Amino acid sequence: MKKVILGLAITAGSLAFAQTTSSSSSPVRFGIKAGMNVSSLSKDSSLEDQKSKIGFNAGVFATIPVAESFSIQPELLYSQYGSKAVYNNVINSNNSVKRSYTTDLGYITVPVMFQYNFIPNFYVEAGPEFGFNVTAKQKFDQTTVIGGTTTTTSGTEDINKDNLNTFNFGIGLGAGYYFTDNIGITARYVAGVTDVAKNRPSNSDAVRNNVFQVGLAYKF
Repeated sequence: MKKVILGLAITAGSLAFAQTTSSSSSPVRFGIKAGMNVSSLSKDSSLEDQKSKIGFNAGVFATIPVAESFSIQPELLYSQYGSKAVYNNVINSNNSVKRSYTTDLGYITVPVMFQYNFIPNFYVEAGPEFGFNVTAKQKFDQTTVIGGTTTTTSGTEDINKDNLNTFNFGIGLGAGYYFTDNIGITARYVAGVTDVAKNRPSNSDAVRNNVFQVGLAYKF
C-alpha cells in the first residue's frame, strides 16, 4: 500500500508542478495515449520455450516543460504485461501433445519520463515506471493427437496474486515524433527491475517484466 501511495503521490506532485510551471514557461499539455504492448518475462530454467505476448496500453499524460528543450511527462496507464509459452511433445505424426500457456498480468502503471527535444516535434526520453498489479490470469490451449484422433481443450484460470509482488518497478527508454501539434507516434522499451514473484526460493533466478510499446498520442 505504501508503494501504491508513493506512485500516486508522484503523479499528483507532477501535475501540481504542472500548474505552477504553466504560468512561467511554455504551456503544459495534457493528452491521451494508447498502443500495443509486446511483452515477455525474463527467462529462467522454467521458461525456456517462452514467447512474446501481444497486449495493449492506454491512459493519460501531461507534458510539463521545465527548461528549453527539456520536459517531464508523468503518465497514468493501464498496461498488459506477461508472456506466452509453448511446449511440444511429438512422438510421431499420429501421437503428440502441444500445450500453450499465456500469462496475462494487468498493471496500473505510473511512468515518469524525462524528455529531451532535438527539434520541437521529435524527442527522446528516459525515466522510471512504477506499476501496481491489478489482474493476473493464465490461459491455456492444448491439442492432443492420439492414434490420429485430435482433441483440443482450452480455459482460463486466475493466478493466486498472493504469490506475486503487487509492486513492479522498471526503467523506460523511448522516443516520439509529433506529425502535427496534436498527434504523434510513440515507442518505448521498459526493462523490469523487480521480481514478479513474491518470496522466491533462494538460488533461483528472478523473473522480471519486459515490454516494448508502440502507439499513438493526442495532445489537447
